[in-house]
Amino acid sequence: MVVLAASIVGKSGKVLVSRQFVDMSRIRIEGLLAAFPKLIGTGKQHTYVETENVRYVYQPIEALYLLLVTNKQSNILEDLETLRLLSKLVPEYSYSLDEEGICKNAFELIFAFDEVISLGHKENVTVAQVKQYCEMESHEEKLHKLVMQSKINETKDVMKRKASEIDKSKIEKNRGDKGGFGPLQSMGSGRIESGFNDLSISSSGTGFGSGSGFGMTTDIDSFSTKSKGRPTSAATAPPKGLGMKLGKSQRTNQFLESLKAEGEVIVEDVQPKVGPSRAAAAPLTDPITLTVEEKLNVTLKRDGGVSNFDVQGTLSLQILNQEDAHIQVQVQTGENQAISFKTHPNMNKDLFANENILGLKDPNRPFPTGQGSEAGVGLLKWRMQSTDESMVPLTINCWPSSSGNETYVSIEYEASSMFELRNVVVSVPLPALREAPTVNQIDGEWRYDSRNSILEWSILLIDNSNRSGSMEFVVPQADSSAFFPISVRFMATDTFSDLKVANIIPLKGGNQPKYAQRTQLITENYQVV
Repeated sequence: MVVLAASIVGKSGKVLVSRQFVDMSRIRIEGLLAAFPKLIGTGKQHTYVETENVRYVYQPIEALYLLLVTNKQSNILEDLETLRLLSKLVPEYSYSLDEEGICKNAFELIFAFDEVISLGHKENVTVAQVKQYCEMESHEEKLHKLVMQSKINETKDVMKRKASEIDKSKIEKNRGDKGGFGPLQSMGSGRIESGFNDLSISSSGTGFGSGSGFGMTTDIDSFSTKSKGRPTSAATAPPKGLGMKLGKSQRTNQFLESLKAEGEVIVEDVQPKVGPSRAAAAPLTDPITLTVEEKLNVTLKRDGGVSNFDVQGTLSLQILNQEDAHIQVQVQTGENQAISFKTHPNMNKDLFANENILGLKDPNRPFPTGQGSEAGVGLLKWRMQSTDESMVPLTINCWPSSSGNETYVSIEYEASSMFELRNVVVSVPLPALREAPTVNQIDGEWRYDSRNSILEWSILLIDNSNRSGSMEFVVPQADSSAFFPISVRFMATDTFSDLKVANIIPLKGGNQPKYAQRTQLITENYQVV
């Protein structure tokens, strides 16, 4: 018996796993495997097919074929016995008997085939023996792991004892200080025990350990020294500027930088400051500000067409001063007939329908005033829905194609001439990778988020100079569905409604107040599925 090759072939003829056991050219093996699908499917009940030179012995496994290619001089009974053994091994290493499951476990299956067949001849082994040989358990490795775990446990015990000693020394110190800061100094015990895996504790450290990985230092000693001789009531409230100081050590900065490099979003703690309010970070300089905002929800089909297209817009008013609150707003609504407008219940609907003027039903009533995002008043809202693909501002086409053990993915965008899109980010999901994909060509910039396995394609601005662009990258072989859904986000300074503020009408007389209009189109949920 001489087995030339053992393979797993899909019913479409695609070779998923193949192991060659004799000295034969690759072209010859590929030719034999390519001829196999043409020789079956004739309605015969046999599990072998003979040609002039070789014999194909096969067994169907759900949607696949387990195949042995042998010479014609081999014993077919031994071939069938070998085939049965291999058929028992395949489910042991691939729980999913489909193309994706077989490809994921291809190397394990090849190693198992090697244990069954050696130089074209069957080895006298069982399924249990093959599994044991492939696992390659090592007594030395187990012993090494036990020793390492013992050392780790011993280190944890030492750190706990050190933490207990530090807490005891602080308690003794508190007893000797007058007006002490017992509650503040006793912060160490729970903190050190909960984080002893990452801390390197110094016997001379203060509350959080001078060598801790958190980079935190305390001025408890200075508190105790300065509080001596003071009344207890004064000591209970630390002076301004003293207390716990939070900082970042060099080790902490390196750790955070490594997390950022892996795609993790780091939210850093910021000390609150007494003084300017939260809204003062971005103050409004104009007495009256009108904000036109449209949110875009689009679902595109990967093969073309629009599954969902929905635009929801709002016009909000923000007034800083009370003397400017008695006004009416005249707008221009553009020429888009597909948009339906609805005014706020407090607005005069007839006035808007006849003259495009937004005013309160009671003209003597002023608009609310104030500063901050919560002070904005909604005047008007609108909505537009469509299935016309020409209305989509940005279309994405994704073309994955497999070649050998690699998948080449070409992605292109086409932008409508209606808008100039800013800060465009196309997020493409990828299968789990050991390293970043290879980007062969790109119009723009790219970043690989290894934590979430997402490739982000960024274009700063899309205008008339780059209404179309493309990117090509390469990853290990993967199914085409692994690259969907693709998420897109961008913003624009134009809107579908083309709503504009034409005039501000003061109702109490006087000069027309100054006003500013802010307009933006943003994506809320934009996907290609």
